[in-house]
Amino acid sequence: MADRSAPSCHLRLEWVYGYRGHQCRNNLYYTAAKEIVYFVAGVGVVYSPREHRQKFYLGHQDDIISLALHPERVLVATGQVGKEPYICVWDSYTVQTVSVLKDVHTHGIACLAFDLDGQRLVSVGLDSKNTVCVWDWRRGKLLSVAPGHTDRIFDISWDLYQPNKLVSCGVKHIKFWSLCGNSLTPKRGVFGKTGDLQTILCLACARDEVTYSGALNGDIYVWKGINLVRTIQGAHAAGIFSMNACEEGFATGGRDGCVRLWDLSFKPITVIDLRETDQGYKGLSVRSVCWRGDHILVGTQDSEIFEIVVHERNKPFLIMQGHCEGELWALAVHPTKPLAMTGSDDRSVRIWSLIDHALIARCNMEEPIRCAAVSTDGIHLALGMKDGSFTVLRVRDMTEVVHIKDRKEAIHELKYSPDGNFLAVGSNDSSVDIYGVVQRYKKVGECIGSLSFITHMDWSSDSKYLQTNDGNGKRLFYRMPSGKEVTNKEELKGIQWASWTCVSGLEVNGIWPKYSEINDINSVDANFIGQVMVTADDYGVVKLFRYPCLRKGAKFKKYLGHSAHVTNVRWSHDHQWVVSIGGADHSVFQWKFVPDRKLKDSLHIAPQESLVDSNSDESDSDQSDVPELDSEIEQETQITYRRQVYKEDLPQLKEQCKEKRKSAASKRRERAPGNSIRLHFVHGYRAYDCRSNLFYTQTGEIVYHVAAVGVVYNRQQNTQRFYLGHDDDILCLGIHPLKDYVATGQVGRDSSIHIWDTETIKPLSVLKGYHQYGVCAVDFSADGKRLASVGIDDNHTVVLWDWKKGEKLSAVRGSKDKIFVVKINPYMPDKLITVGIKHMKFWRRAGGGLIGRKGCIGALGRTDTMMCAVYGWTEEMAFSGTSTGDVCIWRDVFLLKTVKAHDGPVFSMHALEKGFVTGGKDGVVALWDDTFERCLKTYAIKRAALAPGSKGLLLEDNPSIRAISLGHGHILVGTKNGEILEVDKSGPITLLVQGHMEGEVWGLATHPHLPICATVSDDKTLRIWDLSPSHCMLAVRKLKKGGRCCCFSPDGKALAVGLNDGSFLIVNADTLEDLVSFQHRKDVISEIRFSPGAGKYLAVASCDNFVDIYNVMSSKRVGICKGASSYITHMDWDVRGKLLQVNTGAKEQLFFEAPRGKKQTIPSLEVEKIGWASWTSVLGSCCEGIWPIIGEVTDVTASCLTSDSKVLATGDDFGFVKLFRYPAKGKFGKFKRYVAHSTHVTNVRWTYDDSLLVTVGGADTSLMLWTYEMEGHRDSRQCDSEESDLDSEEDGVM
Repeated sequence: MADRSAPSCHLRLEWVYGYRGHQCRNNLYYTAAKEIVYFVAGVGVVYSPREHRQKFYLGHQDDIISLALHPERVLVATGQVGKEPYICVWDSYTVQTVSVLKDVHTHGIACLAFDLDGQRLVSVGLDSKNTVCVWDWRRGKLLSVAPGHTDRIFDISWDLYQPNKLVSCGVKHIKFWSLCGNSLTPKRGVFGKTGDLQTILCLACARDEVTYSGALNGDIYVWKGINLVRTIQGAHAAGIFSMNACEEGFATGGRDGCVRLWDLSFKPITVIDLRETDQGYKGLSVRSVCWRGDHILVGTQDSEIFEIVVHERNKPFLIMQGHCEGELWALAVHPTKPLAMTGSDDRSVRIWSLIDHALIARCNMEEPIRCAAVSTDGIHLALGMKDGSFTVLRVRDMTEVVHIKDRKEAIHELKYSPDGNFLAVGSNDSSVDIYGVVQRYKKVGECIGSLSFITHMDWSSDSKYLQTNDGNGKRLFYRMPSGKEVTNKEELKGIQWASWTCVSGLEVNGIWPKYSEINDINSVDANFIGQVMVTADDYGVVKLFRYPCLRKGAKFKKYLGHSAHVTNVRWSHDHQWVVSIGGADHSVFQWKFVPDRKLKDSLHIAPQESLVDSNSDESDSDQSDVPELDSEIEQETQITYRRQVYKEDLPQLKEQCKEKRKSAASKRRERAPGNSIRLHFVHGYRAYDCRSNLFYTQTGEIVYHVAAVGVVYNRQQNTQRFYLGHDDDILCLGIHPLKDYVATGQVGRDSSIHIWDTETIKPLSVLKGYHQYGVCAVDFSADGKRLASVGIDDNHTVVLWDWKKGEKLSAVRGSKDKIFVVKINPYMPDKLITVGIKHMKFWRRAGGGLIGRKGCIGALGRTDTMMCAVYGWTEEMAFSGTSTGDVCIWRDVFLLKTVKAHDGPVFSMHALEKGFVTGGKDGVVALWDDTFERCLKTYAIKRAALAPGSKGLLLEDNPSIRAISLGHGHILVGTKNGEILEVDKSGPITLLVQGHMEGEVWGLATHPHLPICATVSDDKTLRIWDLSPSHCMLAVRKLKKGGRCCCFSPDGKALAVGLNDGSFLIVNADTLEDLVSFQHRKDVISEIRFSPGAGKYLAVASCDNFVDIYNVMSSKRVGICKGASSYITHMDWDVRGKLLQVNTGAKEQLFFEAPRGKKQTIPSLEVEKIGWASWTSVLGSCCEGIWPIIGEVTDVTASCLTSDSKVLATGDDFGFVKLFRYPAKGKFGKFKRYVAHSTHVTNVRWTYDDSLLVTVGGADTSLMLWTYEMEGHRDSRQCDSEESDLDSEEDGVM
């Protein structure tokens, strides 16, 4: 049974034995419902003494160390330790999270306190500055932050009689704080002559600026304002750990084991010495007191909780006990009764009743205990000690049977044989000793095969064999009782094991994560009947696996609660419970086992919410049994959006290059040109890795994005307006419910989201500071006030914003894998869903955090990869589209059913008033009724359905649909191929916008006398574009390979295209049909050029360092230019067609004679005199100025000179298009620069009459047209350029 799925049964936490008294104070209170709230390990516990019942708060993922009770005594705040610790405010009645406060503290949260009306919470961190923070906790908002003190702070409290005043105390100090606006200012308390400078451990505020505080020496210090006015000496015999104020007065508790009650003016009322009571013992130390009416709660250092009724104060009632400080390792369960035995480094052994949830016996030993075992008849309890000895007690009365010491090092494991005759004792001396039980534990055998300490042992059912594990992860077998090692595989085959607690062996292979140390897993116990096993590991996790579990990386369910390492775990004798114990948190957890059949009855119980991604997660390696990802999604998840250099890095890079500039500054630099360009039209729409990014605006225009440009397209006039506030790829776009504002998110080191108006094209708000690398999804709330966004950082952080204020409301780690969509619930703006790779999560806001629940699939299978989602007609209903073509229908977090909607992934869905519309990879748009019962109509996107008025040509039938939106009587569809179509409800389809598909665009050529241009791209298409106002694609041809260059012949009739496999074609420029094709090279053809005039020769440059010259008429190769030491990047002919200028990747400028290709050396003065037919090169003295000061980091990839030879346009790796005066002599010329492309601009060309500049942007796939404006034509210019001459002096050097 090599089933790798997680088991279908589960565990539910039923009881926690213990209370955290060590290193914590003031952490025990009565709630309004007279329940008792405290914490242990990573769990908040609410205990009802009346019903003897516990409830658990499981929102933390590490040790809780601080707790505060809200003045209304229902809400509780708890703080934890950890690298990024957070505070949870939760309801003690429902044990659900109300708010999460995070992102400020580090190390841990030492103290917490609510103010008088419970609106604000103060917290103190464990960082080196002991930072003090004041929170508006409901909103999750930090109001004020200040360094607390250089040394530890032990207590903090609000002055309940003066607003905005706080007091904190700690190591040798007390501070009085006032909060004014958002600033916290401290004044140190003045000890003066009245008392010694002391460490103050606790405090309470009273009327008239009086503060009472408890000191380390047992005195009470009384403060007025900031001055010490008197001391009450000897209030306790030792440090006062806790002080609690109530209506009647004050209660204090100290290290001397006494609780004292004081009246409101701090006159003594009574003393209760717990050491003298029946339950007391020497060394009892009080850590926490809470006085309410006639009851007092006391928490001690040794994990006990006492309840004292004031008028019977010598009879305290012990309501909770646990192990004291020191590691807890020993655990055994009784073979026939519901009892668990534990033994700890505190030297006590304890017996717990799993039915009564109580301690029923305890006995103190001489040595720390490390392991325990109960004999098969349940009469003897054996304990292994840290000093190498072991002791056997009678379970009945805890009297000693024997005490034997044969070893020097700790005994880590011991076990009785199933027949009750032998006891095997494994020590850290790497050996196992066998003792005869009946012979009063005489040693009868010894196993010596291990080279490391013994960690686990199991007997065979017939008591004839023993298997051991040791610290090296070795598994060995011995014959019993002699202890002879068994190496013969045959002998081992038929052995039945009585128990399975070993961590290595075939049966438990699957419990090991793929990459882990052999000592990570501390304990295992198999339940043979239920075919499940439970494991305990170093990360505080208890996991449930199937048994046997043969293949590595099996799935599991996991349960948090223990904080650090879980040292041991065992099933109870009847498999009703699992008992686990925590090392450092020395707590005992009892879990109820819920088998599969019971699960079905309990399905209506909502799954436990969690802030951690853990609740009962699938395992580390989810890949095992998941269907293959759709190729298109696979491709998309592999795209990386990281850049070597981000535009944000520019100022820094320029600083580093300052020295260079100084030397250049002495020379006179050329002014920037007077003329300018303005973005006029963009061909392209980004859909290959985006979705649902296309909408109608209020006025019926269409808004979408490509490269770094937000485009508003008017389909009546075929014009575009541009939002140019971004400086890198836009990855997502969301529209405000009123359809007048949109939000766009971009790539960046600290990436930003811009909210802008589609009418005025002005930004309204820019949000940044929380997303690394990029933003991949945004969504507005139904009231338009909030915005949700998802990042492409490793945690795919989800952030909720109040976008107008620019304020982050909440944030959470979304998922390890990519998230595609976030949607805010239209009815409840505090709820949202995210969908992604094997991910469907329902979130609700809790203060500064979001609490997520996975979609519950029930018995229907595993979470599929979800590509899109929408909310339905009520707040509970949600719908998601999967990568396999289904639509999932959800109510709350439960999957109700799935409907088959498309072949292949469902990429887009949109909710209408009365139904839904979906689009998929199959190129079909489907309209559905409001329950997804019936599909009302489908539209296939086909060439045949194109209406006569279409601008352009559909590349293929049934393109993958990535975006759908409705409005103005039409369905707007965006395809993966970069087309935007409008589907009329009656069927005809109009093509509005199109561009290249995924892959880089490099090839660009403008026609010698018509307003058209040609582009060729890695998407394996050659396209002809109309540059006149009709702005459309005139022709397209699919190629067998991608291409990187193209060129029109001088008469415009032929078009040459260089392909990536070293071949090139010459095609008819109108029909794009082949005229000739050649292949002489293996590497990419990087540049191709007809000679001027009659176009007699064609020069073809390749990446294998050669330029071939062909005679066009005879179709023969007539010359080869050799001598370049790197690939060819640029090439220009002189006017006569006799000379070629060549640039290479090694920044060489070379000259060759045509047509033979003989290399020439020409001095630079002469080069300037030569008349060039075109100038597209980037090297040489006349364009020295185009190289930026950070030329090492970035390349100028392309240039083109106007026909009047006055202005040189360049494109570079940063996505800038720049204009320089020509010739650009001298370094670092001044320029005008324009941002619209995102990464590298791969090519720039002026049209034949210089009226337009055409640019293509590598990976952003876009083709942009810029109108060329003469000087003085300033009025209508959008300020999208940076005029470096108007700029500070230095910007021209970028």
